[in-house]
Amino acid sequence: MLLIFFLIREFLLFLPVFTAGGQGGDTEITVPQGSGVTVLIKPGTPALAPRPCHLLLAKRPLSVLLVKPGERTGFTFTCRDPEKHFVLEIQKNIDCTSGPCPLGDIPLQPPAAALPTLNKTFVWDVRARKSAGLELRFSGPRLRQIGPGDRCPDGVTHTVSGLVGTTIVKIGTFCGNNGTVSRIKLQEGVKVALHLPWLQHRNTSGFSIVNHTAIKRLCIIESVFEGEGFATLMSANYPAGFPEDELMTWQFVVPAPLRASVSFLDFNVSNCERKEERVEYYIPGSATNPEVFRLDDPQPGNMAGNFNLSLQGCDQDAQSPGALRLRFHVLVQHPQTESNKTYVVDLSQERTLFLTIEPRPRLSRRFVAGCFVCLESRTCSPSVTLAPGSRHKISFLCDDLTRLWAVAEKTLSCTDYHYCQRRSFPLLVPGDILRLPVQLRDFSWKLLMPKDRLSLALTPVQKLQQHTHERPCNASFSYVVASAGPGHDLYFGSFCAGGSIEQVLVRQNSSVTLRTFAPSFQSEVPRQGLTVSFLPYFKEEGIFTVTPDTKSKVYLRTPNWDRGLPALSSVSWNISVPSGQEACLTFSKERTGVVCQSGRAFMIIQAQRTRAEEIFSLEDDTLPKPSFHHHSFWVNISNCSPAHGKQLDLLFWVTLSPRTLDLTAIIAAVVGGGVSLLFALGLIICCVKKKKKKGNKGPAVGVYNGNINTQMPLQPKKFQKGRRDNDSHVYAVIEDTMVYGHLLQDSGGSFLQPEVDTYRPFQGATGKCPPSPPPMCSRAPTTKLASEEPPPCFSPEPESEPYTFSHPGPVAGSHRSTQVPLLDSQEPGPPTE
Repeated sequence: MLLIFFLIREFLLFLPVFTAGGQGGDTEITVPQGSGVTVLIKPGTPALAPRPCHLLLAKRPLSVLLVKPGERTGFTFTCRDPEKHFVLEIQKNIDCTSGPCPLGDIPLQPPAAALPTLNKTFVWDVRARKSAGLELRFSGPRLRQIGPGDRCPDGVTHTVSGLVGTTIVKIGTFCGNNGTVSRIKLQEGVKVALHLPWLQHRNTSGFSIVNHTAIKRLCIIESVFEGEGFATLMSANYPAGFPEDELMTWQFVVPAPLRASVSFLDFNVSNCERKEERVEYYIPGSATNPEVFRLDDPQPGNMAGNFNLSLQGCDQDAQSPGALRLRFHVLVQHPQTESNKTYVVDLSQERTLFLTIEPRPRLSRRFVAGCFVCLESRTCSPSVTLAPGSRHKISFLCDDLTRLWAVAEKTLSCTDYHYCQRRSFPLLVPGDILRLPVQLRDFSWKLLMPKDRLSLALTPVQKLQQHTHERPCNASFSYVVASAGPGHDLYFGSFCAGGSIEQVLVRQNSSVTLRTFAPSFQSEVPRQGLTVSFLPYFKEEGIFTVTPDTKSKVYLRTPNWDRGLPALSSVSWNISVPSGQEACLTFSKERTGVVCQSGRAFMIIQAQRTRAEEIFSLEDDTLPKPSFHHHSFWVNISNCSPAHGKQLDLLFWVTLSPRTLDLTAIIAAVVGGGVSLLFALGLIICCVKKKKKKGNKGPAVGVYNGNINTQMPLQPKKFQKGRRDNDSHVYAVIEDTMVYGHLLQDSGGSFLQPEVDTYRPFQGATGKCPPSPPPMCSRAPTTKLASEEPPPCFSPEPESEPYTFSHPGPVAGSHRSTQVPLLDSQEPGPPTE
């Protein structure tokens, strides 16, 4: 009864005294005494008309007119369109500090029709005790919050502000239609401003104010969804900073069949001295209430039923407070493609395999409906990690599963040196993971082993191709190989099936990542695969075994292509040349451009059959021109400690073509052979005559009788006579290819090539271990080391001619012949470190 009496008294008090439109266009406004209402007419900002307009009071022009309680004022305008020049503001102050506020529905005092046709703003300023709460209830269409610069279609807005001490805090501006906001609760006081355009003849405020218990926070905004829809909401004082150390809550009412998802569209954090800015979710029935998230965390989705979202500020740095702000989106919809289909991922036998299903990264913050993964059909979240040792049942709530992907990681560690050595382990993706309806983005194997005890060999089922710009991988998946060691990480590259790389040897702990690019990988991966083997430790960073394809180029590049080969590291390529083919080795540039701070950067090209080497300084020399190789060969690249700037990176390729015989060389060989034969026959005749003169001192050794012995001559015994007393020097000039020519041929008909006085920095088994670089103690150019004057710390290098013969000098202290036969049937010694 008290409330009804109060409303009737207020209506009767204002009804007879507010008038407009007097004689001759005059307007009269009377404000009753004790009403708490003031009327202010002031210029609009900015003026909308080019011609000036004035407000006249007793023929005296005014720019501002204020009518206080108990005053009666008549005035007129000098123009016919005053709405383009002036605005009207009606403010009512309500003091509730001494008692309750029996406000109820708030009427417009006076009605808009009783006021001049100007843009109007009605303001209600209600002050209450600090411990008292006030609640705004909006009737009719619910409100929709808008941001700075946005406009409502009908021009009608409600602006709600609260109080923090003496500071006014803007809660938000709302349109009167197509919204979800139904109630706003505040503490200590509230200020509501209703803006009406001059054409609006509205006579209700659209809200009521009632007493409420203390809410112990800045405000609570209730957002009600009756069906599918969305809402965009903002923190107080947006986009300016949220008040320091304050708490603000949104209450969402969601019908039972629907699900709600939250997405942050824009946020910023301030500089906190104490506490931490965060958001908290309270979901009825959840065992973890409240669920706390950072602003940069993925926010929960697919929430069933009502829930609360709170924003908590912190104690800010007084010198540089920063600004906390948040704008977020709430989408309420039916469960997305909810299905009873359950997928089983059995990790009960795994110990180191972790599987994560998560949303794909999005480049923009534009909100889209979320996809959710549910465990046991009870707990749903945007991402989930499945741990080893358990059997998991999962299902998906998503309208587009391509927006999710899976990432897996497994550790394969070898701690027992004797057990792992020479053993092999397949790198396979479990079938349960391949059967999931989401893309497997990455499956990584971490390969760990004892330091300086074991190394790795990666052998694919099908030969691999290295990804380069010249020949990119276009397959549905690839293998990314990288190693990690003290001081540097080494990225070997990305490899896909269909190339020429048969094996990759890696010196230290490594990771192999299966990375997919197309859905077809699920049908292709089972036919592929890698096998990892643990081998005795070697010192090369990596060794590639390559058998080029006869139909295409094989592009190869050094590891760490983008950053350069690590300092003091060495990588080798074992390139096989099939029988009847010749390989052309070509480099992409003339110089590397590397600048060494210490040490030298070398490249060694070594023939595996003859072990003839060419050594190039990568810092000083030009890279070799395209070269042809008839047999398998090594390419070894060893880096120095490079200075800042240009690093060492090399790209080269190998092409195969059928081997052709050079007609000119054949003719020259035939002519040369004939001349040599005539010369040899002459020497034999001379020797025979000389022997006859001196008598028969022994059997003739100068003429070979093929009917007696068909074995290769072995190491002869030392002569018992001095060089002056025997004729051994007579045969020093006889061509072995002429006298023992048929013994130099192997089973294939090609000539064996002797190894005499050849520089061998590498003493390992031919064709199995890469060449080792020479000692790096000289900074002289070393494109081809001269045999006549070898520099310090380097052994002389032979010419590439495989039939070069040299004659070592006599050993000091001996006058006996130390000449060795030109053919040595012994095999090279075992490899050395």
